[in-house]
Amino acid sequence: MEKNERYDATNIQVLGGIEAVRKRPAMYIGDTSVAGLHHLVYEVVDNSIDESMAGFCTSIKIVIHADGSASVVEIRRNGQVYTQRYERGKTAKKLEVIGKSSSTGTKVTFKPDAEIFETLDFDPDILSNRLRELAFLNPALTIHFEDERSDRKEDFHYEQGLITFVEHINRNKNPLFAPPFYMKRAEGDLEIEVALQYNDSYAENTFAFANNINTKEGGTHLVGFRSGLTRSLNDYGKKYNLLDKDSVGGEDAREGLTAIISVKLPNPQFEGQTKMKLGNSIVRSAVDRLMSSFFTEYLEENPGSAQAIIGKVLLAARAREAAKKARDLTRAKSSLDGGLLPGKLADCSSRNPAEREIFIVEGDSAGGSCKQGRDRRFQAILPLKGKIINTEKARLDKVLRNDEVKTLIAALGAGIGDDFDVSKLRYHRMILMSDADVDGAHIRTLLLTLLYRQMRPLIDQGYVYIAQPPLYRVKKGKKETYVDDDRELSRFLLNQALDNNRVLDRKNKEIPRDQLRELARILQNLEEIEKGLRHKGLTLTAFCKKLSPDGRLPVYLVREAKNHNGDEPAEYYFYDEEGLSRFTARREEEIPTIEIYESRELEKTLKKLADLNLKPNCFHEKCFTIVNEKTKKPVTALELLPAIKDLGKEGMTIQRYKGLGEMNPQQLWETTMDPQNRHLLKVTLQDAVRADEIFTILMGEAVEPRRDFITRHAHEVRNLDI
Repeated sequence: MEKNERYDATNIQVLGGIEAVRKRPAMYIGDTSVAGLHHLVYEVVDNSIDESMAGFCTSIKIVIHADGSASVVEIRRNGQVYTQRYERGKTAKKLEVIGKSSSTGTKVTFKPDAEIFETLDFDPDILSNRLRELAFLNPALTIHFEDERSDRKEDFHYEQGLITFVEHINRNKNPLFAPPFYMKRAEGDLEIEVALQYNDSYAENTFAFANNINTKEGGTHLVGFRSGLTRSLNDYGKKYNLLDKDSVGGEDAREGLTAIISVKLPNPQFEGQTKMKLGNSIVRSAVDRLMSSFFTEYLEENPGSAQAIIGKVLLAARAREAAKKARDLTRAKSSLDGGLLPGKLADCSSRNPAEREIFIVEGDSAGGSCKQGRDRRFQAILPLKGKIINTEKARLDKVLRNDEVKTLIAALGAGIGDDFDVSKLRYHRMILMSDADVDGAHIRTLLLTLLYRQMRPLIDQGYVYIAQPPLYRVKKGKKETYVDDDRELSRFLLNQALDNNRVLDRKNKEIPRDQLRELARILQNLEEIEKGLRHKGLTLTAFCKKLSPDGRLPVYLVREAKNHNGDEPAEYYFYDEEGLSRFTARREEEIPTIEIYESRELEKTLKKLADLNLKPNCFHEKCFTIVNEKTKKPVTALELLPAIKDLGKEGMTIQRYKGLGEMNPQQLWETTMDPQNRHLLKVTLQDAVRADEIFTILMGEAVEPRRDFITRHAHEVRNLDI
């Protein structure tokens, strides 16, 4: 046996100053991926909001700069402008006065460090959603958001604060009463604010904040709210003899509930640097007492709302009892069967959940191929037949009557709903595998809805993945290549074509391969822009003729209806909102306006073409010639990429996979199941409010929001397989 190495104080390494932060960044910002990157912005914004809460600020502006921004701190005080610069946490430029100013405030500009972060690109949607959330929580504050990369600008200001927040979450649901219940009370330094409204869905959406921080793991304020809510409902129900039994449980009281709890206090105690859970014990009793008092008063003063809420709670209680009986029957049957796993499940030999992964596969056909192709040591296969029940439209008792759901629950071994215990999970990687057609997408969405609504910890702890099988198999001679998506196929065909073809410009000079690849990327982007313009009834060539001398394209289009003579409708283009406003102000009737989102991207693309000495007239003029041993073919810029792709396809067989059953076991292993080669998409939850909204729109009862969503995003669809 080897001699144990000595371990004493000399083995301890003390990290000083900024070195500790750079060595263990996740201790301070959670992680170094997308969430951690955006956490940097939140930290600066939160400090600004602290200034607002102290009465020193009414407006905050957040800008994503086109260059990724720089590291600058600029402070205006006492009529002076001070600046100081840091690089990687160390002072690069000492504090100095650089001018005078009549305004006050602080501006922090920073650039993410590529040595620390896995990605450096800020997602405007993630930031926008968080900033909207902060504006709801601080009704006196106006937040301006600008993304210089896309000219996106948004302003957030909500005078009714949490009331508007609840209405925003419930806008695609059917509320049981309106307006929402609201209370706000201060006890010493502690400020408590609550807004809530019930709807006819079966899911709870409660969000708790402490000093504007979204405490995703709850804490004492959430415990106090739930306790006060349940007690007030029980007291009211008993007083008027409305309950089936002595009391209803907390989970019954929260079915269909949308609630926001916001507390503000001077010395919050959080668990962990990322502040996910509030720990101040005094908050629990205060929120509990005030919530019970104010909500009981509300129920007494609003008997119609009270009746609707109590009716909802009683239905939830009865359904929970039915679900409990269904679970007990399932457990009893499992016990009689000796605790056997589902017969469909092909389990793995490993007994360590951290090593094990389960593939949830669409249908027995693909399931059979997966079972043959898997690594039996750590990969389990569970084929599901058909589509599971839509859990957005069904209570848990009905969900538990679905055979496929029962099979999935038994295989995972962790329960469902409030009984779900992630510590009992038999697999720490759950991989959804479905076909690349509409049915496959629907099945995947139904499964994600089940996991989000009834097994949420699976997503929160990062155990859910979506398999990314290749979209194409390309065969030339005896050589086979798998291609993941359309963009990769374009690159593949381009490289194949360039091996045997040359491209000449209008001066008959050969375009170098590197420059040709850059041109291909630009033209590929141009194809996407052209599709968007075509969706609006515009052609690329005609639209580019609207380019102004300063390089701008119109961003608004107004089409007037055909007149009684049958003439074509008149079209009016506007380069900014001011011009559009002047035009519409002169019209009595409301005129439909088309916003041309593609304009800014097209302007950038035209600039890149200009850098290659190409003008918009090359879209319809034969500016290029493709040359090989057999032919010499003149083409326009728009014809160049398709022509090159066609040449790249010569002698190839391209198969587009629609179903997993089209692959044999060996192909499935090589492309989709082998950990060394496969691509998996991890399912994460960046924004709970937005996630709830999407599931409600896509899977809920209301048709109109779903139709609007489909109409708005229809032009983004590619290769729709029905």
